[in-house]
Amino acid sequence: MKMRSLWWRSVFFGVLLAGQRGQACTNLLVTRGASADGAVMITYTCDGAFHPRLQYTPAAEHGPDEWLELKDWSGSVRGKIRQMPHTYAVVGLMNEHQLVIAETTFDGRAELENPDGLLRYWDLMRIALQRARTAREAIQVMTGLVAEHGYRDTGESFSIGDTEEAWILEMIGPGPGGRGAQWVAVRVPDGYVSCHANKARIGEFPLDDAENCRYSDNVITFAIEKGYYDPQSGQPFRFCEVYCPSTPRNRRYADTRVWSLLRRAAPSLSLAPDYHRGEAGAEPYPLWVKPDRKLSTEDVFALMRDHYEGTDFDMTQGVDAGPHGTPNRWRPIDWNIDGTTYTWERPISTQQTGFSFVSQSRGWLPDAVGGVLWYGLDDTYFSCYVPLYCGIDALPESYTVGQLSKFSWDSAWWVFNFVANFANLRYADMRPDIQAVQKKLESELLALQPAVEKTATELAQSDPELAIRYLTDYSVTRAELVVKRWRALGEHLITKYNDGYVQDEKGRPQEQGYPEAWLRRVLNERPDQFRLAEKPDDVPESRLVD
Repeated sequence: MKMRSLWWRSVFFGVLLAGQRGQACTNLLVTRGASADGAVMITYTCDGAFHPRLQYTPAAEHGPDEWLELKDWSGSVRGKIRQMPHTYAVVGLMNEHQLVIAETTFDGRAELENPDGLLRYWDLMRIALQRARTAREAIQVMTGLVAEHGYRDTGESFSIGDTEEAWILEMIGPGPGGRGAQWVAVRVPDGYVSCHANKARIGEFPLDDAENCRYSDNVITFAIEKGYYDPQSGQPFRFCEVYCPSTPRNRRYADTRVWSLLRRAAPSLSLAPDYHRGEAGAEPYPLWVKPDRKLSTEDVFALMRDHYEGTDFDMTQGVDAGPHGTPNRWRPIDWNIDGTTYTWERPISTQQTGFSFVSQSRGWLPDAVGGVLWYGLDDTYFSCYVPLYCGIDALPESYTVGQLSKFSWDSAWWVFNFVANFANLRYADMRPDIQAVQKKLESELLALQPAVEKTATELAQSDPELAIRYLTDYSVTRAELVVKRWRALGEHLITKYNDGYVQDEKGRPQEQGYPEAWLRRVLNERPDQFRLAEKPDDVPESRLVD
């Protein structure tokens, strides 16, 4: 049990330490009809100040008297639930049946957190992956558990995908001493994409369509009792506004990311920024949209690499981007000057990302082959996604080791962090160097995918164990080769960009200085300090000294 829970504790403890209870994630859901190859895809950026360690949990048989212990961060047992006779194997956040679960925290009404509940959101994810084969089963497992044992967390949005469907489940607690949770789950229509980013997104939902929508019995009556919703108001019941009311801050923090994902997937809709900028009367963004064209895996990689480039909110532009156009802004995200509160933009791609993934679930292939977790570490913009098939039974070592308090070249997370952090010195210059390596590696992995899967499928028909070995060897070897190449990239960057010089192709240091636009900003602020006088008469009188 200790080993099985290690990865979850290391990941989510770090997120809690990040200062916003894990409120730092982004999810995109792509249905079969919206993807180029017919896969259901789920994306997840898990953001926070933590060092993730990838974990594999094997399938297992359990006796009638076995219990699953749930522990807090100190290792103390806070409760337990009865084990199931059989639990499924899990790689990261995808199980052997191609079921995948991701999340973002929306907090919502603080008074609804229940310290008397047993289950936190990561408990629900872990247990559902071990017990469910489909998205519908996962919803049943998760909501059944909180009904029986209580929900301990604040508001949470879950993305749940299998080979056929993608669902969003949103949940919030009943407050101290309460029972169960209030929740609603909706199926994303086939051919559409959806997303969420730390703010509840489900608005109105049908009460008589069990095929496409499920909800707790008290989701509306509880809100009426608490005074959150007045049925006599003439306003429709909207889960998101009732349990996670919009504010200027959460619109800016969360809805800007939602807007950017949807606008890039469906440019023809010309979605305006008005809502996330807090314009009066602006309509919330739709829960899902039909993309202008079907999205490939590579397209989805690109969607998760976004700093609002090309918009009025482009984080690579402006004095706040520094002389070399870095989109990264150091925390805290909110700051106060002369009694006025300001906030940096919060992008989809952020230096705070611990890990991210893009999943593929494909029902026409054997489960071991059809489920792929394209896994990346650190900032999505400067990471490299590697394929981890859901049928593998071992992991790349460098993805399973390391700690936040000590740098190590043996840790894949630290290798990717080194490159991404060093790039902040001359971001605009180093970006092409990094993206060239990223593009080459990811393109090779995507090009190899059909041949690898053809071989694995053939092996699965004759020798399933050999197919698992083949996929495991491929996933592990390729992931370690990517880390090796990224170490070399880091060494190249620190050599090429050294002491403010930029080496040319012959290794000779060249002076490249600062962009003219930034130099003009410097002169606007201090017009005389750096001026070089050619003769005494050119020196401003205020600068002359007797």
